[in-house]
Amino acid sequence: MPELLRRDVRLLGELLGQVLREYGGDELLADVEELRHAVIAARTGAGPSSEVVALVRKWSVARAEEVARAFTVYFHLANLAEEHHRVRVLRSRDSGAGRAGESLATSVAEVRRLHGDERVTSLVAGLLLHPVLTAHPTEARRRAVVTAISRAGAQLDRIDDPRAGVGEQTDARRRLLEEIDILWRTAHLRATAVDPLDEVRTTMAVFDETLFLVVPTLYRGLDHVLLGPESGNAPAAAPAFLRLGSWVGGDRDGNPTVTAQITRAALEIQSSHVLLALERAATRIGRTLTAEAATTPPSVELSEAIEIARHDHPQLLGELSLRAPDEPHRVFVLYTAARLRARRLGENGGYRRPDELIAQLSLVQESLARAGAHRLAYGELQHLIWQAQTFGFHLAELEVRQHSVVHATALAEATSGGDLSPMTAEVLETIRAIAWLQGEYGVDACRRYVISFTRSARDIATVYELASLATAGGPPVLDVVPLFETQDDLGHAVDILEEALELPAVQARLAANGRRLEVMLGYSDSAKDVGPVSATLALYDAQGALAAWAKRHDITLTLFHGRGGALGRGGGPANRAVLSQAPGSVDGRFKVTEQGEVIFARYGHPVIAHRHLDQVAAAVVLASTPAVEERIALAAATHRSTFEQVSDAARTTYKSLVEAERFAEFFAAVSPLAEIGTLRIGSRPSRRTAGSGLSDLRAIPWVFAWSQTRATLPGWYGLGSGLEAVGDIELLRAAYAEWPLFTTMLDNVEMSLAKADRDIAERHLVLGGRPELAATILAEFDRTTSWLLRVLGQEKLLEKHSVLGRAVELRNPYVDALSHLQLRALEALRAGIDDADDRERTQRLLLLAVNGVAAGLQNTG
Repeated sequence: MPELLRRDVRLLGELLGQVLREYGGDELLADVEELRHAVIAARTGAGPSSEVVALVRKWSVARAEEVARAFTVYFHLANLAEEHHRVRVLRSRDSGAGRAGESLATSVAEVRRLHGDERVTSLVAGLLLHPVLTAHPTEARRRAVVTAISRAGAQLDRIDDPRAGVGEQTDARRRLLEEIDILWRTAHLRATAVDPLDEVRTTMAVFDETLFLVVPTLYRGLDHVLLGPESGNAPAAAPAFLRLGSWVGGDRDGNPTVTAQITRAALEIQSSHVLLALERAATRIGRTLTAEAATTPPSVELSEAIEIARHDHPQLLGELSLRAPDEPHRVFVLYTAARLRARRLGENGGYRRPDELIAQLSLVQESLARAGAHRLAYGELQHLIWQAQTFGFHLAELEVRQHSVVHATALAEATSGGDLSPMTAEVLETIRAIAWLQGEYGVDACRRYVISFTRSARDIATVYELASLATAGGPPVLDVVPLFETQDDLGHAVDILEEALELPAVQARLAANGRRLEVMLGYSDSAKDVGPVSATLALYDAQGALAAWAKRHDITLTLFHGRGGALGRGGGPANRAVLSQAPGSVDGRFKVTEQGEVIFARYGHPVIAHRHLDQVAAAVVLASTPAVEERIALAAATHRSTFEQVSDAARTTYKSLVEAERFAEFFAAVSPLAEIGTLRIGSRPSRRTAGSGLSDLRAIPWVFAWSQTRATLPGWYGLGSGLEAVGDIELLRAAYAEWPLFTTMLDNVEMSLAKADRDIAERHLVLGGRPELAATILAEFDRTTSWLLRVLGQEKLLEKHSVLGRAVELRNPYVDALSHLQLRALEALRAGIDDADDRERTQRLLLLAVNGVAAGLQNTG
């Protein structure tokens, strides 16, 4: 472990120990330490795991809960220390002579070397990075816990500041101890259900604290790469290539709490946040533009604009001119701030559309440039223009999603002439809400309508027909986005789109938007459908087929990747995923969902957010070059038959397990599936319907529950059988070395297995009362581990990733402690507890342990 990270972990651990002693005396700390030593001994072979089991069983439920809370808080602090160190390392790299690898700087340099400046200009001009934030319930931490951790992080920053004196250091340590005490005493489980608007407000914290500030620095970095020292002294070369999307308050698929009213309210909240941020930025920049007219005369156009503003708002311009006499640029930028405030508060004089703001800021920029004040024109003012171009007045493009079956039912009812069911009435009201939002915030604010489980072109036509029925004054502008989620649907995607091209509504929309189309690919449900191996290949094939289809029809296609945070739902490093896409499928554009705990992991800190976006944008640039596309195409052609053989055997093995008789009951018994539904970590139910089978179970609880068993089955099951079916180690090693898709899949499986624990998984599997299924799963676990290590040429998992491997090794014993506490509770609940109070306390222990394991593994679903 790096020495500075070790120092931080030790400090946080010591302070937590002090809090435990002050709260529960030496006895509580002794119990925590006894369990810590026991799990470490069991991991290293110095002691039997039976001692751990006996230890956690001897405590009262109340004591077990306190110990579980202690380990949970420890993981929150350890995660904080790791984040803090990552920021430290990133800043250190950035302050060095060279640039960090996997960055826009290195990618642009590589493209320039291979293909010349013309290709760089073309790629940059068309670059689009479009993260879409979702409220998928995978963030197990309460917002109160997240903010407590953030406050502790601020004190860790103070302690790490070399400029701080002894007094500041002492006070920072005192504050840090206080924040850890607060974190310990804060409830880690939600007492009430999460409302969709709570999810909207939680997401806003990421915008307020990170994204709004990071975006201009990201663009500036690219601008510096393109212009060198002239960046900030010449017209910007970097476009505003990021667009933010959101499903929070718009995704109603299986979530009846998301209504038309919620969708309207969600965008209103978003707008208030971005308008306030733009207003503050304009005010800050306006106050600094103190250049007087004598040194920096305004252009004729700016002078005329000021006179028009004076005519329209004489009192406001009079006040601004009085405070800033003979400073016309300052007056006009402060005037834009006032108009933003008026828009935010609903007063007269506010902007109607963001284009008006951008035009007026550009007018100031041009005036400054003509006056020779180039640094004033293209510095901070350019940052504000970039922010306005990126976020508009809506902040994120709100997307609506609903299931295809719901639409079909709604259309049948709406055209029957009979009474409408509440569901159908809500579908029509949602479309009216979209129309209202477009009128209030512009078409881009809410125009995408995603159809879950698109099975035919008829599903697309249905949405357009409903839109025509819903609104008397003409339907809203809709870009209907088909979502293909199963292997069969992915395989038929091109045929469905071919039929969709015959629809008049689709033809009209393509004609209006420059023949642009979005298609969404579902990683989560495809993996749940056929297993992680076959889903990987099916998604790759769909990407390639769709890209070729779009090229034939002269359509600019953007593939929307519905990836989850967990490895069993398409998770893993996003930049590497981009570089493994089918040739021609990226083409300078990458749209992807960012879900649950991933949002705060990637966007919770400005430095980490900048690094993540820089890496992904860099990958998008590289993946769109002929050199990379040709290399991937050659590797795919060479190793296609090998991957197909792996996939066929893996799918057979996976399907034989999940289609086994009463497998759903077995899964529910061995995992805390039912209990996870009571965690209240999201507004969305864990199932689309009231059924109890696997088909209506969402992918998130499927992955979440398996991760809690430490089997992590959705991330690897079937691969061992697939590799064994090929049997040729050299062939498999060649595929791993040459084909990024195969490489990324095996690397993700390695990480998934590294987070697993066979012994703890076996104890969970016993609870299902199906020894044959337990034996099948464990045999495949052993087979997958053995074959993976042989292909990788390693003795142990993560052997070639020393830093990551060591981090996982250090974490695993502490995760084990929480797993043993969870098993104690789960075994008791499955056996049955007659006393209601005891049952409630035991369930609380289970949920707290679930929360802690999620923190330890650093992912849920």
